Amino acid sequence: MIRCYIGLGSNLANPRQQLHQAVLAFKQMTHCQLVAISSLYGSKPMGPQDQPDYMNAVLALDTTLTAESLLDATQQIELEQGRVRKKLRWGPRTLDLDLLLFGNQTIETSRLTVPHYGLEQREFVVLPLAEIAPQLILPNGHEIAGLAKTIQINQIKRLEPASEWTANSVTERL
Repeated sequence: MIRCYIGLGSNLANPRQQLHQAVLAFKQMTHCQLVAISSLYGSKPMGPQDQPDYMNAVLALDTTLTAESLLDATQQIELEQGRVRKKLRWGPRTLDLDLLLFGNQTIETSRLTVPHYGLEQREFVVLPLAEIAPQLILPNGHEIAGLAKTIQINQIKRLEPASEWTANSVTERL
């Protein structure tokens, strides 16, 4: 089993419900075991500001899937929840699932970059990741706890602990 971290984001079509449904989908995936879910965070959008604020979280899961197979599975979840891929980068979306880390591996293919590019500069990734994995060391040797202490905060807010926003999607407290 390989420990992976996935970023979840949504700012359309009831974002809390979109993230909740994504957690349910990960919980039901074969070859994967959900390990932890961060609190729900609210953040300003990257890029164009003429769109709703985002809701974000990070989850940890253990998997026997390859990185590419996990990417396929995350993209299928996005499609099932109404994600439409457009050329506009950082635009509004029903669901955005990003494979942040895949064990301690560095992966660079035409379809996948791990660690996820920009991971260390995005407070809506660093803070929830540090919440569920405070001892985590990135493949480049940077400590997530150190990044969380020094990252620029851009109006991000912790909205709800995982036990509240994922109620009924996780049967036991992680």
